[in-house]
Amino acid sequence: MRYLKLFSALCVALMASAQTWGQAESISFSGLSEGTPATSTPQLLLLDRVGRYGRAPVHIDPAEAAIIHNEWQTPHAGDTLRGADGEDHAWRAVTPTDDGWIRDDALFGGYISWQLNLDQSGVWLLHARGHSLVYVNGLPRAGDPYNTGWSVLPVWLREGDNELLFVVGRGQVWAELRSPDHTVGFNSRDLTLPTLIRGSTDQPWLGVPIYNTQREPARGLVVTAQYPDETQLQTPISTIPPLGMHKVGIQVPPAGETSAQELKVVLQLHTTAEPDAELLDELEVKLDVRDVHDRQSRTFISNIDNSVQYFAVTPAQPAEPDAEPPAGPLALFLTLHGAGVEARGQAAAYQPKTWGHVVAPTNRRPYGFDWEDWGRIDALEVLADARQIWDIDPQRIYLTGHSMGGHGVWQVGVQYTDRFAALGPSAAWSDFWAYAGAADYEDPTPIEQILKRATLPSRTRELSRNYADTGVYILHGGADDNVPTSLGRDMVKHLAEFHGDFTYYEQPGAGHWWGNQCVDWPPMFSFFKEHTLPDRAAVNHVEFCTGNPNVASRCHWVTIAQQQRSLVISRVDLTADREQCKIVGTTENVARLELDLACGLIEPADPLQLTLDDQTLADIAWPEDGQLNLEHADDTWHVAGPLAPQMKGPHRAGPFKAAFNHNFLLVYGTRGTADENAALFNQARYAAETFWYRGNGAPEMLPDTDFDPHDQPDRGVILYGNAETNAAWETLLADSPIKVYRGRVILAERSLTASNFACLLVRPRPGSDVALVAAIAGTSLEGQRLTERLPYFVSGVSYPDWIVIDTTALADGPTGVRAAGFFANDWSYKPTDSPFTGKPPKEPR
Repeated sequence: MRYLKLFSALCVALMASAQTWGQAESISFSGLSEGTPATSTPQLLLLDRVGRYGRAPVHIDPAEAAIIHNEWQTPHAGDTLRGADGEDHAWRAVTPTDDGWIRDDALFGGYISWQLNLDQSGVWLLHARGHSLVYVNGLPRAGDPYNTGWSVLPVWLREGDNELLFVVGRGQVWAELRSPDHTVGFNSRDLTLPTLIRGSTDQPWLGVPIYNTQREPARGLVVTAQYPDETQLQTPISTIPPLGMHKVGIQVPPAGETSAQELKVVLQLHTTAEPDAELLDELEVKLDVRDVHDRQSRTFISNIDNSVQYFAVTPAQPAEPDAEPPAGPLALFLTLHGAGVEARGQAAAYQPKTWGHVVAPTNRRPYGFDWEDWGRIDALEVLADARQIWDIDPQRIYLTGHSMGGHGVWQVGVQYTDRFAALGPSAAWSDFWAYAGAADYEDPTPIEQILKRATLPSRTRELSRNYADTGVYILHGGADDNVPTSLGRDMVKHLAEFHGDFTYYEQPGAGHWWGNQCVDWPPMFSFFKEHTLPDRAAVNHVEFCTGNPNVASRCHWVTIAQQQRSLVISRVDLTADREQCKIVGTTENVARLELDLACGLIEPADPLQLTLDDQTLADIAWPEDGQLNLEHADDTWHVAGPLAPQMKGPHRAGPFKAAFNHNFLLVYGTRGTADENAALFNQARYAAETFWYRGNGAPEMLPDTDFDPHDQPDRGVILYGNAETNAAWETLLADSPIKVYRGRVILAERSLTASNFACLLVRPRPGSDVALVAAIAGTSLEGQRLTERLPYFVSGVSYPDWIVIDTTALADGPTGVRAAGFFANDWSYKPTDSPFTGKPPKEPR
């Protein structure tokens, strides 16, 4: 059967009432339950790895190419597909184990085709584990690559033949279809729960996914949270997409002065807030109750996507059990967990300290984003929240972590060295190019140079001079067989080239995890105790570099506000002379510089003298607000006004993935053909599910017909569709120098004409000083579907401000990238940062 022919049929099917069967009815890899409406035993076929993947902006996959080009047909045993290795790979029958799993070495990058024949159509709940994603009759749905068991997704299967095509990356997969108990219901497999603090008046948030098996969005729902004493609180719920899910935030009442160690809260899902509203589902949740000085989990609403996130805390304790709790201000130890570890477990690995609180953020998930991208932002959000809750000494904040969290120490620490008094990486790897196999380019083409520049903030080693004034304690097991000890030793050699305040300890014979000591290491905490952050006014010398001011721009009293070339390293080396009222230093790739003179570094005086790059600016008037703004233009520095918000800067810039940082909203187009509209809806739903899975996220999605550009103007907006298929394009991207239409991409005054292009781009949102708009667009249905599996939610993968990709990339890799680049600081098209491949673009008609 051909996939694209299914789009219109499935759109019609969504208009039909969803039929459900009894809970006993299920279909799994192992077979059918009694009464299941199937006319034949499901068939399972396996195809070994035919593609070439990795942490790269484009990948090679001939199976995906066949799907998006409408050439896919449900396979039979013995059918072959030519792989990226040039060999023919054959489909073969496979039998699951007794526990229902398919385990095979060929599934490290392989496919499973699960073929079903049903005697009636209807909605099922798909539970699957171990897969990267699954095509359900051609429609992409999120996977569970880490085998967590969180996923419960409503899927519509038609009468007759159906195929669920699993993409599997880790060697095993399991799946089951069950008839739903509710039209709209709770998924209790993925709860984000707070600890109730005894005596607190706060109304904490919890997170729970809700699925919708209906043909229409589920709107106007409310959830009531009620304790056994009938204390209750009602929360309105965001729209749940048709045949979709959404993880929602629900507030619960305070615990009060109860002596209980646990409270049961009953969540009731109703159709409306009216007293006689229909009850859709009910869920009982148990919440721990603790005193404020006990170990606890705190929840908060993230600014990334309005989702409920949590962090775990081991609060400071007195040295003697009956003594008064330590009084503030206290130190804070921000500890970053390793891959697969929950923040609760991370915090629990530490004995309470007498002089500070241990705070463990989540990275948004146990695997999450490797403490980069939204994981890095999560760490900063948690740090800010913790500082509001507890009395923290800002000069005694420390950053530590293990394994992936040790990498997080290197990565977060290199961006924000002026926020941490010392760093403590344990069993750490420096970056994806040292350990995790990210794509790199030998003798890069101009296009590949742009792709490489987009990854600069992740390239920890290239920014490592920022560690120079920060104490570092490096800990590693001498027999670590997970993160090789050589990676710790290599960073020691690297730091020795310029650093004078670091310690390295290697535990003889110890492996990767050698007990709580490999995070709660007393000598490391003794090292921390010896280090404090200096007051900004006492720092007379700043040496700082950044790969992107939108990621990291400030060090003490210096802010790199703009780059001359985007995502090329920018550096400053400045020294202030308080007595002579002057600042002297050098810069590299800096277009705008801001100096905070109000911090007390230099007393107000007239005149102020500044020498930058051998150019002296004398008799500078002291700025009234103490903020000195400088601009570099025509090879000359001069005093400037404040940075205009419509320009690129620390407040807002690219590249593409930055559009997902500000409470982003997914808007899918409805102005195309039936096939186009179906594809755009399914893409948005797949993206929402993927960000939920990878980042414990809660992105909202809505059609362009429901989007109001004046509503919540500071939200990031992600448009699915081009200028002809998405009505919101006209409002949000009317001034964009890059536009995507059916059959062509306009690049300023040039035009790329083809029917098989995909385009990603990011622009400032009109009417906002902080939000961005991203477009995920195609010049055709094939080009649009090419964007489905672009890994923009994978850490270590980056895209520039804009990129145009031909569907030939699925066969040719990076050579299928036709054009890419960065906008100028005023967001105009920048020809010098916009290389092309192939024939030069034509003038637009």
